[in-house]
Amino acid sequence: MERAIAHLDLDTFFVSCERLVDSSLNGLPIIIGGGDRGVVSSCSYEARQYGVRAAMPIRMATRLCPQAIIRRGDMQLYSKMSHLVTDIITEKAPVMEKASIDEFYLDLTGMDKFFGSALWIKELTQRIQQESGLPLSYALSINKTVSKIGTGEAKPKGALNITAPEVQPFLNPLSIRKIPMLGEVSYTLLSRIGIRNIQTLSEMPHQILQKLLGKNGIDLWKKANGIDLTPVEPYRERKSISSEHTFDQDTIDIPMLRSIFTGMVEKLAFQLRSEEWLTSIVTVKIRYTNFDTETKQLRIGYTSADHTLIKVVHELFDKVFQRRMRLRLIGVQFSGLVRGTYQMNLFEDTEEMMALYQAMDRMKKRYGVDAVARCSGAFLKRKNGE
Repeated sequence: MERAIAHLDLDTFFVSCERLVDSSLNGLPIIIGGGDRGVVSSCSYEARQYGVRAAMPIRMATRLCPQAIIRRGDMQLYSKMSHLVTDIITEKAPVMEKASIDEFYLDLTGMDKFFGSALWIKELTQRIQQESGLPLSYALSINKTVSKIGTGEAKPKGALNITAPEVQPFLNPLSIRKIPMLGEVSYTLLSRIGIRNIQTLSEMPHQILQKLLGKNGIDLWKKANGIDLTPVEPYRERKSISSEHTFDQDTIDIPMLRSIFTGMVEKLAFQLRSEEWLTSIVTVKIRYTNFDTETKQLRIGYTSADHTLIKVVHELFDKVFQRRMRLRLIGVQFSGLVRGTYQMNLFEDTEEMMALYQAMDRMKKRYGVDAVARCSGAFLKRKNGE
């Protein structure tokens, strides 16, 4: 059976949320971000007309569009609106995947027999707009790749229905930049050999692309030919992530305890960023030698940044560890999770800090989570095992 996959994207989501709260922002160039050395997390279409883009340094953005209104961002508001839209879709859709805080895939395969996929998705998006007040774009096609590209072409506030016979004519004239997950390195490499639009890529022998780009070359060739068998993964909201450390011998060594907490936070924060989560609740747990267990919790602004979370965890540990008694176990939990990427969260950090985290994460993904770490959180065993 031919699949029917819809992709929904809430247009300029952060900006749209801000405009729901303050209608005077309508029609004005808006930049979501923070600090003179921060980065643009999102921007309105009015700001994009001046060349402003996400991940651009705020200083550059304000030079391009000096009249832009800067908002620091409100992740609690964005999370609330995302949950509202998620609930509306979950109530109606047979299978829904939440790809990010503002992006959704729906598998409507077989629905034409009963209702009609195109009519169904149109009515659903109308309901979302009526109940949330948020503008959105969507596309319906035969797989996730084509529908996602279609949504990008439909923006803003548009819709596309791309049937199987229309897929290749739709894709062919588009730039290869439109292909999801095509990185800058691959784009540069393909451009150097004259491959700049999807038609040229689709007509290349896949063996050549494999030699050029490895397995990624085959994946790109398939996407260029409208082939994508990736399933829509049913949405399950993760509640929390945590880590605990039990000591072989009970300890009261405060510097060592703080160092272990640092290492635990680094690994958990990397997991948050890898899975595209942001946390808003931090909990520290300790268990004394007599098995008494105590916890301390703090609600914070949504983040996945090590340096922010390490500071919070150390402060909570100082508050919860009040008895001068040895500990047998310590633990950290991050909860109150919402979907979001590191870039969306850095309203107050600099582009240098953002670049540092991205470089560290690339190293961890390639060489392992312990490949790079703060000295304060690294434990190096001596050769004699002590």
